[in-house]
Amino acid sequence: MAKLSIRDLDVSSKEVLMRADFNVPLKDGVITDDTRIQGAIPSIRHLISGGAKLVLCSHLGRPTAGPEAKFSLAPVAAALSAILGQEVKLAPDSIGDEVAALRAALQPGQVLLLENTRFYPEEEANDSDYAKKLAGTAEIFVNDAFGTAHRAHASTEGVTHFVKQSASGFLLDRELEYLDGKLQNPEKPFLVIMGGAKVSDKIQVITKLMEKADAFIIGGAMANTFRKAQGYKTGNSRVEADKLDLALDILAKAEAKGVKFLLPADTRVTQEFKEGAETKVTGIYGQGGETPDGWEGIDIGDVAIEEFVAEVAKAKT
Repeated sequence: MAKLSIRDLDVSSKEVLMRADFNVPLKDGVITDDTRIQGAIPSIRHLISGGAKLVLCSHLGRPTAGPEAKFSLAPVAAALSAILGQEVKLAPDSIGDEVAALRAALQPGQVLLLENTRFYPEEEANDSDYAKKLAGTAEIFVNDAFGTAHRAHASTEGVTHFVKQSASGFLLDRELEYLDGKLQNPEKPFLVIMGGAKVSDKIQVITKLMEKADAFIIGGAMANTFRKAQGYKTGNSRVEADKLDLALDILAKAEAKGVKFLLPADTRVTQEFKEGAETKVTGIYGQGGETPDGWEGIDIGDVAIEEFVAEVAKAKT
């Protein structure tokens, strides 16, 4: 079945639930980079102009104990109001009777932003009951959150089972069209750069791209899992301890296919993850370098930078 796009929808006077990626960086409650908000604006404007009763949802950060003020989407609601030139009301929750009343009161062209979906652990668990409540009375679901589209969460996958139509937004369309064009006939050498925290989130993408890629550069916290799997100390760095065998399997497949798999040769580490904290660079892995106990990796090291830059310079795609 062909993928439905936001362009194909009749949203006039219909309640539309749109999943955006408003996971923006904050400092003292102030947004320091609104790129992700700006990325969602074309879809939001399109739905407003089409007469939708628009309900927006997103996560922000990694809350671990239910609602936390520092992870509230209040700054996002204020930013959206300023950009759109109209009020974007922030709901006090993502589900519940008060939220349902706010949704029922929406008029065509009005916008309501639900509070952080990750205040509920059911979001990441893709809980069906939470997804049904989140979908609420929406007839249409639009996913415009490219950065989270690979995750089967309640706000990305679960809600699709409780609406009449599901479609992609402009941002998601653009990213998918770009990727499709590049993957069909990539100019060689084809380099894939991947980061993020979880190897498990990327396994399908890595396996698929390994069929065409000449090399991978792995950064972010997921590099720690690969290094741990290779037997190196990773200190207090974030590691998926239950995915070490998976990491080794990926490395073995890359070697068997002749695909270069470039991990950081060294790592910048700290004992405290805060501004002004002492940092240092480990030695080279395989040459006595690893992350000491009590330290955690926060960035790639100097040798890794040189190697990554050289690899990028050789790539055509």
